[in-house]
Amino acid sequence: MTLVNNPDPVIDAQLAVALDALLSEQSVTRAAARLHTSPAAMSRTLARLRRILQDPLLVRAGQTMVPTPRAQALRDEAATVVRRLGALLSPGAGVDPAALHTTFTLQAADLVGATLAPGLLQLARQQAPGVSLRFRAEELEAGPALRDGRIDLEVGSIDHVDPETQVEELVTLRMVAAVRAGHPLTEGTLTPARLAAAEHVVVSRRGRFTGPLDAALANHNLSRRVSTVLPSHLAAMTLAARSDAICLVPAALPGAAPSPLTDTATTLGLHLLNIPLPLPPLTIGMAWHPRHAADGAHHWLRNAVRRTVHAPGSSPP
Repeated sequence: MTLVNNPDPVIDAQLAVALDALLSEQSVTRAAARLHTSPAAMSRTLARLRRILQDPLLVRAGQTMVPTPRAQALRDEAATVVRRLGALLSPGAGVDPAALHTTFTLQAADLVGATLAPGLLQLARQQAPGVSLRFRAEELEAGPALRDGRIDLEVGSIDHVDPETQVEELVTLRMVAAVRAGHPLTEGTLTPARLAAAEHVVVSRRGRFTGPLDAALANHNLSRRVSTVLPSHLAAMTLAARSDAICLVPAALPGAAPSPLTDTATTLGLHLLNIPLPLPPLTIGMAWHPRHAADGAHHWLRNAVRRTVHAPGSSPP
């Protein structure tokens, strides 16, 4: 057996495109114009293709060029390859939400999850009935979990730093004091001293008794009494609704539209009181891995989260 020494063992995509143009146009000049190159460059490409395929491909017949039998056999295949290359290297087409059949996993604090779930479910029923939602508590380190695909989206206070993670800020909120109906603090002016003297419940997944409010009170030489630490905002609000304990809940900035994150507190009958101390704002955002940036299904999910977070009330617009 005689082995043929192929001088060009690797064929690049541009050669396939050139072959398609040459076989379609049956003219070096016209193929060059089609690919926006010079006739000389196209002649060199034809010579290279002849060496690779060991066939003249196009031969002179008077004033024209005609394809060889091998070229005729390759013409349809070359056109198909170029079409497939075009589809492979084109931007992804937009997704039809109604055709989606997938499950999205979101990681969020319980209050954020309780706020998002009704709005996202309503949007899914209207636009993407094949979509299911799985909410996970803040139990995973978000950066690796996003990278590994264990979660599709993290929503909440994004406090981890991961250069590859894409983060979008959704809304900035303030913290207010939530108390039951008839609580003594609902009467009269709420002062730092009255706030400090009351009983408090703190929300902390790590069991911490202190937070930004304590630092603000310390600037007035005040300290508060924290009777309970709970890992859940919903549990803290339920306790506040049934006792004299105060809990902090997020609310819209002055002059902004009401935030759906306060809906649960309102449902529990809690009264929201402005805190007479400067506290750092709370920014709610969402984070995802860049591999999902151009994915149509994930794009629908992110847009649905935006609509739900910005909806005035529990129902998205």
